Amino acid sequence: MPLGTLDGTPPPFFRQGPSALSKLTFFSALALFLMVADARFELAKPLRVAVAAVLYPVQWLVLRPVAWAQGGGQYFESLKASQASEEAAHRQLDLQSQRANQVEQLTLENTRLRQLLGLRDRVTTPAQAAQVLYDAADPYTRKVVIDRGLLDGVVAGSPVLDETGVLGQVTRVYPMVSEVTLVTDRDQAIPVLNTRTGARGVAFGDPALRASGLELRFMTANTDVQTGDLLTTSGVDGVYPPGLPVARVAKVDRRVDSAFAHINCVPLALVSGVDHVMVLKPVATQIAPRPAVEAARGPVRKGPRK
Repeated sequence: MPLGTLDGTPPPFFRQGPSALSKLTFFSALALFLMVADARFELAKPLRVAVAAVLYPVQWLVLRPVAWAQGGGQYFESLKASQASEEAAHRQLDLQSQRANQVEQLTLENTRLRQLLGLRDRVTTPAQAAQVLYDAADPYTRKVVIDRGLLDGVVAGSPVLDETGVLGQVTRVYPMVSEVTLVTDRDQAIPVLNTRTGARGVAFGDPALRASGLELRFMTANTDVQTGDLLTTSGVDGVYPPGLPVARVAKVDRRVDSAFAHINCVPLALVSGVDHVMVLKPVATQIAPRPAVEAARGPVRKGPRK
């Protein structure tokens, strides 16, 4: 082939077209034109709307896992917050319940203390307030321990009252505490007076174990005793001041084969669960002793005159 017949143009594979600078200039001008046209005439708005409408399902599908993850996190956070608030509400409810119980207990205690103070104003015998510490450990007796003893001037035999009546009698005295035998103890006896009839008697603790009543003994079958009669201290024993409420007759059983009536009574004092009591001085300690001269002389004997 002769050399003059050769084509000097580059093959199609090596054709480069417009230069890079020309392309940059063209597309920069086109972009500037589109920006100005869109800003002035909103030419690209329909295009954006159409593209957004076409791409919305794709965006929705792509964002679903993200939304589910965020929803799950919010669910667990809200669940944790709800549990925490529920626990706080339960604690607040328990606290309010405790406060309500304390208020009821304090109200009851305040009422009893007011009644006890009112009883103290009516009693002329010297008295002092005391608090019940605990019940005695012996299960076969009905005794309590109070927080007053020898150092407070308590002596054996001192009557003990609550706001409603006679509770018992001090039987043992220690330096700091004292032991009180309740009126319902089977070994306890107290002289009483029927306020309706004026009949005197002796009320004993119920001999039954764990009982909380009294028994009016040695009353003849024809004695005028009725259910509901009020029994008060008679004062003949030199221990209890007269007129203190003791018990109320609950049942009268007159048997044909017995000369005495079987009379059951209910104590007016709160023998179970009492908190505050009043300790009186025994009546015998308030009686002035006989003069020494008269006691030395002895009784005067009168003989017949000659």
